[in-house]
Amino acid sequence: MPLQMKLTAITLDCPHPEVLVAFYAQATGLEVHPESNGDFAGLNGDDGLFIGFQRVDDYQAPCWPDQTVPQQFHLDFEVDDLDEGEALLLALGAARPDHQPGGDRWRVLTDPAGHPFCLTRRKV
Repeated sequence: MPLQMKLTAITLDCPHPEVLVAFYAQATGLEVHPESNGDFAGLNGDDGLFIGFQRVDDYQAPCWPDQTVPQQFHLDFEVDDLDEGEALLLALGAARPDHQPGGDRWRVLTDPAGHPFCLTRRKV
């Protein structure tokens, strides 16, 4: 029988945790963890999932889609409207790489620390 595990936390390396926690808090509406500080910050999800951001000295942002510095992981977020979601996230500080392999099915953006993430249409 396989081990029964529940994902409880995801932590992203970054140069400035306070920048990423503010970006993702505004983008998702999740609450900032009260013990966030200069070296570590986090968001609490209603379902118990914690998203953390930890300061790493000499952090190197992923170079997507180039693999000079590989992405190592990415997050996917569902939205009702790709154009609207993209516009909001760009206004919050995300960037839109030129390479967009998803066509009209999904969009690739990068957060302020350079981590790629995808927007997909919410499944109905």
